[in-house]
Amino acid sequence: TASSERPGETTLAAASSSSDSETGGASPPPRKKPRASAAEGAGGSGYSARTPALACRPHGRDMQANGAGQGSDAEARNGDASCAEGTHSNGLTAASGDGGSALKKQKRLSLPEEDVVRLIGQHLHDLGLGQTVDLLMQESGCRLEHPAATKFRSHVMEGEWEKAESDLNELKALMHSPGAVVVSPCEFNLFRMGVCMKFLLLQQKYLEYLEDGRALEALQVLRAELTPLKYNTERIHLLSGYLMCSHPEDLRAKAEWEGKGTASRSELLDKLQTYLPPTVMLPPHRLQTLLRQAVELQRDRCLYHNTKLDSSLDAAPVSLLLDHVCSRNQFPCYTQQVLTEHCNEVWFCKFSNDGTKLATGSKDTTVIVWHVDKETHQLKQLKTLEGHAYGVSYLAWSPEDTYLIACGPDDCSELWLWNVQTGELRTKMSQSHEDSLTSVAWNPDGKRFVTGGQRGQFYQCDLDGNLLDSWEGVRVQCLWCSNDGRTVLASDTHQRVRGYNFEDLTDRNIVQEDHPIMSFTVSKSGRLALLNVATQGVHLWDLQDRVLVRKYQGVTQGFYTIHSCFGGHNEDFIASGSEDHKVYIWHKRSELPIAELTGHTRTVNCVSWNPAWPGLMASASDDGTVRIWGPAPVLDAHDPEECSSMDS
Repeated sequence: TASSERPGETTLAAASSSSDSETGGASPPPRKKPRASAAEGAGGSGYSARTPALACRPHGRDMQANGAGQGSDAEARNGDASCAEGTHSNGLTAASGDGGSALKKQKRLSLPEEDVVRLIGQHLHDLGLGQTVDLLMQESGCRLEHPAATKFRSHVMEGEWEKAESDLNELKALMHSPGAVVVSPCEFNLFRMGVCMKFLLLQQKYLEYLEDGRALEALQVLRAELTPLKYNTERIHLLSGYLMCSHPEDLRAKAEWEGKGTASRSELLDKLQTYLPPTVMLPPHRLQTLLRQAVELQRDRCLYHNTKLDSSLDAAPVSLLLDHVCSRNQFPCYTQQVLTEHCNEVWFCKFSNDGTKLATGSKDTTVIVWHVDKETHQLKQLKTLEGHAYGVSYLAWSPEDTYLIACGPDDCSELWLWNVQTGELRTKMSQSHEDSLTSVAWNPDGKRFVTGGQRGQFYQCDLDGNLLDSWEGVRVQCLWCSNDGRTVLASDTHQRVRGYNFEDLTDRNIVQEDHPIMSFTVSKSGRLALLNVATQGVHLWDLQDRVLVRKYQGVTQGFYTIHSCFGGHNEDFIASGSEDHKVYIWHKRSELPIAELTGHTRTVNCVSWNPAWPGLMASASDDGTVRIWGPAPVLDAHDPEECSSMDS
């Protein structure tokens, strides 16, 4: 039987069969097969300057491999079309042995497998391994991109603009393919897409002419080619202004363009590709994009991931060989320090906005300001602010951390505004002895604040305590100022959170609960609100959509005022005190706690997460202590004490 092997490309099956018959079954090591020439290949990588030979696609029916009916006649009877010299695009070759010819068929690649081969080929090409790509495409029978796209890519990268324009007409027919930018490509949409692609091409041509000093030719492109397209007239007016640029540097700066060369032309190709289906031309760096998305998804699903997300795959901690998993030992659920300087119940704690200081307020009538060491994260007492006769139940740092406002419990009618840097009392405000000023929030400008209480007071004041505006009849439980400085959110005794605008004197309902709202806090983005609801626990609300997102379980919340917080990197976590003496931590997406921190012996009133160091957290308790939580010490990294965890 005539052999169908290609010269210089013996298949492994044929080599094994031949050597076995000659040596009685002991086959010598296979010889290195010579590399096939470009003319012999079934298909090229698609990135070379030449147009690769198109490989024939195998039909769905299998070819007979029992030794009967070989040759072209048998193939015709089986419905399989043969390619030149018996080689198919998926690597199928006909082999012969001493005992007769037999066709060996490799596994036909499925569509996902072909996609993977193309992705690998593109990545290898980006690494400069062009010969490896050619061999991969040749052996797999795949092609990296459509031949028309290969021609187009070559002409664009070489700056052969007339040929590239001609290639566009051939590519227009391929826009009907699945995966194109238009799902239902009607003639009008195809026309607009073709115009847009031509516009981008001519724009690059125009800018390169200008950079080369060929002003007359650039003007001809603008008048005779770009303007007649009647596309993006505003952009054409802008392009015409570049004719006045006297130097190439001025042109590149005004056009925000990298200049003539590989970089700008590659960027142009990336834009043009978005109008073509991926079966014709792959999106740039597609494998890298998919791997990065996989890494980000794993990090996003990791319950204890609490560090900055680095989207680059070149980052040192990233490994594609293992799934991403963070250890609980790196999470702030171990007691790092216990502060015992207060001599009575500690009602509130709050880190400064820059994370370098912690303020704690107590029933013992003092506020203690602590300094956070940037290296060791240990806290040292910095200042003690005294004289709050009723105790301190709420604290608020100014946006620049220059001032600190202290409020007292329900029967306190006074408010203290301290200069933290000097330790001096700037303002002691009291509008009436019958007032109850229990909560406060700073305006983002740092020059105003709002305060109020459950006896119906709701004031806006300046730094000297002068009354700027007031809202009558609002029994305030907790306050927050929006990032735009116009709207103030206030929870009241009607189990709701309302928005108040002091400029146009309007108000609206945002959140309505069925039980009293003891406190609430808002995320940095202003989108999410965290509510401690009496007898219900901690609730997460979307303020924009005005819907309840999640109810977090585990915490014991009665009618004590307990303050929860957002925290961790990107505010992915939520922490709250509890009447069962514990601190609970949840991942924002999970209703079950991922950690329960023990150590306090009475109700935990407040929790504050450091905004600068995501691995640092503080909690204040009726037991008179403030606990600082951090990662496990290196020596005790496997010690399970003080932290229990439940995976959700």
